[in-house]
Amino acid sequence: MLAFPTLDTPRLHLREIQMDDAPQLLAIHGDAQAMKWFGIDPLTELAQAEELVETFAAWRTHANPGTRWGLQLKGEDRLIGNCGLFKWNRGWQSCSLGFALLPSAWGNGLMGEALEAVLAWGFAHMQLNRVEALVHPRNQACLNLLQRQGFRQEGRLREAGFWSGRHCDLLMLSRLRSDH
Repeated sequence: MLAFPTLDTPRLHLREIQMDDAPQLLAIHGDAQAMKWFGIDPLTELAQAEELVETFAAWRTHANPGTRWGLQLKGEDRLIGNCGLFKWNRGWQSCSLGFALLPSAWGNGLMGEALEAVLAWGFAHMQLNRVEALVHPRNQACLNLLQRQGFRQEGRLREAGFWSGRHCDLLMLSRLRSDH
């Protein structure tokens, strides 16, 4: 993949996540409420957030690459969330979608705004035909957000996830190029 693709929306600047962002990633991914449905246990140490920065950066070098954007409000420096397209299968023209947002930013339409830009970029620049998302069945806010973005539920993957010491079912949703 080439240079990191920065994106702008009316309220947000989507940019590459840097090591300086690790404290804010810890705030986002360390919040138990925010991570309840995310698919990983909450981070507890700055070193884990630093590893996450490195993980997101490494996605761009994988055989099936991905891009994870940091979300910041225009005119502010701190991250309020992140989202990304990953596990890009060029041959199948598909990838997965993931996102996280500070609870203090929930309910303002910010993630929907970010996802519109990211999905438009993915369909245009990655030549995607399909974007998939896995969601815990009780994460109604995420399901609603994805449905507003044109995703359709396809089925249930039994005990496909494991975090907080237990297996859980996940719902598979997808959005196709032809859906919009």
